[in-house]
Amino acid sequence: MKVALTYNLKKKDPLKPADYFSECDSEETINSVVSALKTKGHSVDTIDVEYPALFSYFRKNTVDMVFNIAEGKHGRFRESEVPAVLDYLNIPYTGSNTFSLALALNKALTKKILKAENIPTPNFQLFTRGDEVLSAELKFPLIVKPNCEGSAKGINKANVVSNKEDLFQKVKECIDVYRQEALVEEFIEGKELTVGILENGKTRVLPILEIDFSSCKKSGEYFYSWKMKEFQGDSELGLVPEFYCPARLDEKTEAIVKEAALRTHRAVGCLDISRTDIRLDKFNIPYVLEINPLPGLDPKESNFPIMAYAAGMKYEDLIEAILMSASERKGLN
Repeated sequence: MKVALTYNLKKKDPLKPADYFSECDSEETINSVVSALKTKGHSVDTIDVEYPALFSYFRKNTVDMVFNIAEGKHGRFRESEVPAVLDYLNIPYTGSNTFSLALALNKALTKKILKAENIPTPNFQLFTRGDEVLSAELKFPLIVKPNCEGSAKGINKANVVSNKEDLFQKVKECIDVYRQEALVEEFIEGKELTVGILENGKTRVLPILEIDFSSCKKSGEYFYSWKMKEFQGDSELGLVPEFYCPARLDEKTEAIVKEAALRTHRAVGCLDISRTDIRLDKFNIPYVLEINPLPGLDPKESNFPIMAYAAGMKYEDLIEAILMSASERKGLN
């Protein structure tokens, strides 16, 4: 099969905020995906979508499938940009469609759907100006997030607040810096879990990954903040969480968590692959924080491959499963 890999290369730019390129992929990830595809017998071309090459390439070349890991260029619908171009050109691609990608990047809209589907998610309020009256339904501690960002951009330990003064300071900061709404939701104390869904012939829920931040006291980062994701494993910074896959859960709780992730995957309309972030509270209620239809595929550091390995898969088998899932529904999008 002739495959084109579409991606955004992670860069460094002193004129950009430190987290500007956080969602983009490293050369290691790109090379690993290419190697896995070639190992399975496919020919592969690579296209960095930051450049006009995306359009010129498809004018000159025909491919059987696009393996898409691109985050897009800008805006609140950016993850759907490349799939939208491919849909227009009638070129099949891996992963979710334009609607699901645009929806999942909007945390508040996703949470509205979760609530409509009776899937537990933290109570929330969306702030567009920063001077709205705080809903009486919300209980401290609260966490402030940019509404349409991924990779924990704009989130650090100071975003968890316990009073109105700190809350509104972070809300206004979020709106000013990221030029978008600020999502405020109740901070759920409990286990941090993430659950991968992989479709290949049948829908498969991978072993749950538990991230334990108790060893990160030096950093004060006790949840998946931007710094934790970007510098994970740095002992000098105290960013050394422990991973348990499968998670340390009893069978009943495991089943409840997996069901919440699967229902979220289906409610948002994800295809081929997704990863759902969940906080499990002291009553064993799994609160869905968000879903990522474009989870990271770094073979060493990303959560999704860790879960695939725990399921007995090799990296190249994971990449092939994503490709084959998309191939099976070719022409059906």
